[in-house]
Amino acid sequence: MFDESVVRNRMDKVLENLDSRYTTVRAGRANPNILNGITVEYYGTPTAINAIATVSVPEARQLMIKPFDKSLLKEIERAIYAAELGMAPTNNGEVIYLTVPELTEETRKNYVKQVKEITEEAKIALRNIRQDANNDIKKEEYPEDEEKLYLDEVQEMINKYNAKVDDKFKEKEKELMSI
Repeated sequence: MFDESVVRNRMDKVLENLDSRYTTVRAGRANPNILNGITVEYYGTPTAINAIATVSVPEARQLMIKPFDKSLLKEIERAIYAAELGMAPTNNGEVIYLTVPELTEETRKNYVKQVKEITEEAKIALRNIRQDANNDIKKEEYPEDEEKLYLDEVQEMINKYNAKVDDKFKEKEKELMSI
């Protein structure tokens, strides 16, 4: 039996993933999410920075990382350098500061390209969901008119979700290109 809510839930997850991936792309402002994915060796276990430190934004273009254990300052600093974020950490013995540099026009365009790739991946995921739904509908062997109705319904959902993805892209592009 075709279940529209299952398809809609899968498409919503694509949008959530898109949003979370967009937050990792810098926009000239400090955002703690740019540290996502950076891990530090903590008692022999790779641990996310936000699990061993407080990350805050004291100024618009600055991040402050305050580890719960000061002995981790050097490890955090090393991990940030290894991640090649394009920012040099400043360690004052208590906290680490990361200053987000002003974005050049070329850097902004590169970020827009990166966002375009992320957007295209989301559209591919949506097309895959449509293909799965269409295959499920065809397997059920509905009467021809009912099958056509369900296929049209799936296509309509895809069109709506593609429009949402495009809107999110335009919003992120505007954010990246604004000075």
